[in-house]
Amino acid sequence: MAATRNPIPSITAPLVLSQFNPPAQIPRFVYGTAWKKDRTTDLVFEALRAGFKGVDTAAQPRHYREELVGAGIRKALGDDIIKREDIHIQTKYTSPSGQDPQNLPYSLADPLETQIRTSIASSLKNLNTPPSTYIDTLILHSPLSTISLTVSAWKTMESYVPHSINSLGVSNIDIQTLGALYDAVDIKPSIVQNRFYPSTGHDIPIRAFCAQHGIVYQSFWTLSGNPGLLGKNLHAGNGSVREAAHEIGTTREIALYLLVMGLGDVSVLNGTTNQGHMRDDLAGLEKWREWITREGSGARWESWMERFRAAIGQEKLD
Repeated sequence: MAATRNPIPSITAPLVLSQFNPPAQIPRFVYGTAWKKDRTTDLVFEALRAGFKGVDTAAQPRHYREELVGAGIRKALGDDIIKREDIHIQTKYTSPSGQDPQNLPYSLADPLETQIRTSIASSLKNLNTPPSTYIDTLILHSPLSTISLTVSAWKTMESYVPHSINSLGVSNIDIQTLGALYDAVDIKPSIVQNRFYPSTGHDIPIRAFCAQHGIVYQSFWTLSGNPGLLGKNLHAGNGSVREAAHEIGTTREIALYLLVMGLGDVSVLNGTTNQGHMRDDLAGLEKWREWITREGSGARWESWMERFRAAIGQEKLD
């Protein structure tokens, strides 16, 4: 009899934040726009045309062109490629430590609250989508120098929810700061966006915290930070990655994405500039959904996930 039990039923479906009314959805793949420079508008448009339903940016001109992200989104909306309610748009407030002091969206002379409000105003302008302009998730790009300042920044961000911002998130955070922030604020993080790579132990404690508190873990550096899992030749890399790629009929890169998503409520930043890869990465989710229904595939997937967790030093998170 064909296997019908799906051990990871949401791996190809958006992640649902049920605490919102109506519930919010975060796509499994979110298009990352860092370092795209003058190509940003065209790449965002192509990503949405390929089928991406989430876009990540930041009010940080050093690495992002937020205004060009907005232009790409509006172009896709104008061409009826996608509806605004079907796109998850997330951007970031970046503190002065992460900015180019010669090119930033606020004045360094202003107090913290004014800096944040000015940054948010610039984001709403850059990402405007008439007739209804809002940001799905505003992310604190990194904690500030103290917990007190971090909580103060968060409180300012909270004042925009739910009127022009739907939810809040945080990036580049450690487990101690995450716990302290979570306990101190009224509106809890919906997203934790961190590097997924060996130097942080693949964020095992943070992902456990997210699983416990209904927070979406959003990985970046998923491919570039894990060359040892991918391998460069036929027999190198993690065995579960190699076997999943072969049996599902994808590349190792897509297989790694799938296995990372299989770790739980994980969304992945995908910043490819190759239109073919955009389509292939999204098609990989559909290939998995078709493959998992075949006889024996459920047990095979669970075996790969067990080996993959072992490779990154993780026991199963319940």
